[in-house]
Amino acid sequence: MSTSAQPPRGAPCWVSLITHDLEAAQRFYAAVLGWEYRPGFGRDEYVVAYANGVPVAGIGALAQAMGFPVAWSAYFAVDSADKAAARIRERSATVAVGPIEFGPGRVAWAADPAGAAFGIWEGAIDPKWRVGAGAGTTAWLELRTRDMFEAAIFYSEALGWDTEPHCDVYFEHDQVLVHIDNRPVAGLLGGALEAAPDPKVRPRWHIYFCVEDADDTAARAAAAGGGIVTPPGNSRHGREATLRDTQGGLFTVITTAE
Repeated sequence: MSTSAQPPRGAPCWVSLITHDLEAAQRFYAAVLGWEYRPGFGRDEYVVAYANGVPVAGIGALAQAMGFPVAWSAYFAVDSADKAAARIRERSATVAVGPIEFGPGRVAWAADPAGAAFGIWEGAIDPKWRVGAGAGTTAWLELRTRDMFEAAIFYSEALGWDTEPHCDVYFEHDQVLVHIDNRPVAGLLGGALEAAPDPKVRPRWHIYFCVEDADDTAARAAAAGGGIVTPPGNSRHGREATLRDTQGGLFTVITTAE
């Protein structure tokens, strides 16, 4: 990420994979999503992935050192990491690490009251990074949780979704949708409205990546040693497949109409 643009407060501003083996992760995502890599923030254990010259995601071999499971994480922009961390704690959530200096900004890793992990970022980002920037980039962020309305209240208060004029949060199609500058960027999905939340749902932020052909991408993932968790199929958003990388990181690829 470069330091050339300040993202809107509360907006998704980055995604990253925390993994065990950095070289193995790079090989897998290069084979599956066509990513190329550059060193990130001057750290040996962290790289930035690019698709067609656009920064896509970070990959860090930090799982063992920080005690994190292998997983993809979503990051949200804040004006002050310290103030945002305080708001998170005040709302019965957890700040696991930070805020700390990281490259050109400050970061903290947190978990919401239901246990879904996410990050907050104070600083500028590369202006080419955005949700839906093309093949190989982040297509969508989705919080899978037990109570999407409680989650919406928490994130609205913690990240400023309820006060920022560029942000709209509303209920539609059985989920809470988040729009930044009139663009859909994330959804919050929970249990049935008239039933108790599903106790088997493990709350987490799930990352979708744009691809040109979900079927072909799923086949490449399997050939690269990963797994196909949900085979390619049609949804109201496009054709998608949920995959697992060689170290257990879950993600979904989706082919959407332009």
